[in-house]
Amino acid sequence: MPNLKPPITTTAAAVAYRESILKALPADSNFTPLMTLYLTDTTSPNEIKLARRSGVVFAVKLYPAGATTNSQDGVTDLFGKCLPVLEEMVEENMPLLVHGEVTDPDVDVFDREKVFIDTVLQPLIQRLPRLKVVMEHITTMDAVRFVESGEEGFLAATVTPQHLILNRNALFQGGLQPHNYCLPVLKRETHRQAIVSAVTSGSKRFFLGTDSAPHEKQRKECSCGCAGIFNAPVAISLYAKVFEEAGALDKLEAFTSFNGPDFYGLPRNTSKIKLTKASWKVPDSLSFSFGNIIPMFAGETLEWQPCVGEKAEMLNEVQEVGANKG
Repeated sequence: MPNLKPPITTTAAAVAYRESILKALPADSNFTPLMTLYLTDTTSPNEIKLARRSGVVFAVKLYPAGATTNSQDGVTDLFGKCLPVLEEMVEENMPLLVHGEVTDPDVDVFDREKVFIDTVLQPLIQRLPRLKVVMEHITTMDAVRFVESGEEGFLAATVTPQHLILNRNALFQGGLQPHNYCLPVLKRETHRQAIVSAVTSGSKRFFLGTDSAPHEKQRKECSCGCAGIFNAPVAISLYAKVFEEAGALDKLEAFTSFNGPDFYGLPRNTSKIKLTKASWKVPDSLSFSFGNIIPMFAGETLEWQPCVGEKAEMLNEVQEVGANKG
């Protein structure tokens, strides 16, 4: 994601950021970062051409100004200031990844996704029907219906583990829970159920997107805590839990490994992850050079344990979610 300080607004910055990521990886890592650009009011159509030619930038991210962490440089007027860029994205087959919330302070925080769909996304799709759009980290039944109403291959959505597992009660149970606070904010149980039904149905329009946010503990536990849930250590385990409870483990692999690359026109991964039904405890905290991070479900016990590589080959009676198994 490009919402750094300063944001990744140019292809040159994305290439440099990619190099810094690669330098930080272990020597034996095969991780391939897929870079995105941060759309602003001043992004030019030529920047989209440069991004496509770079071979390392695969999408452009729309953050409405003020919608989430480090979004202050985001778009203030999509149709008035960004239309030529969006038209160029159609020409270059460059997807638009959307944080789908309005930032009007008069709109209730729990309604901002629906209002964004009605006032921004629906008009955008009508105006540019060939623009590929991913509505990221959806949280409402309204978003589910919108994505299902669009043309397959041009409109899709990602879903986080928290929006499949938690509803807005999780923000307040036993007191204020800052580590369950993210944007878009958790919604009612009816919305959670609608999203679970959508992703476990086998629809190709929905795929994994964790939106994992490793904010330091003190930035979360303060008088004005930042938004974001660090779910990276538990995401696959939680997705498996959701699909198992829905009786849809056979559809988990497509959600995690197939639907996303197919939508982007990228090759599917050839490496495998295996999950075994084995209990494991989530660490209470993770220590880094800059401080401690509290993971999602800290201290709790989960029932699906993932592993990769040689260790994966040693497991018996596993649920495979590798990219080669149909």
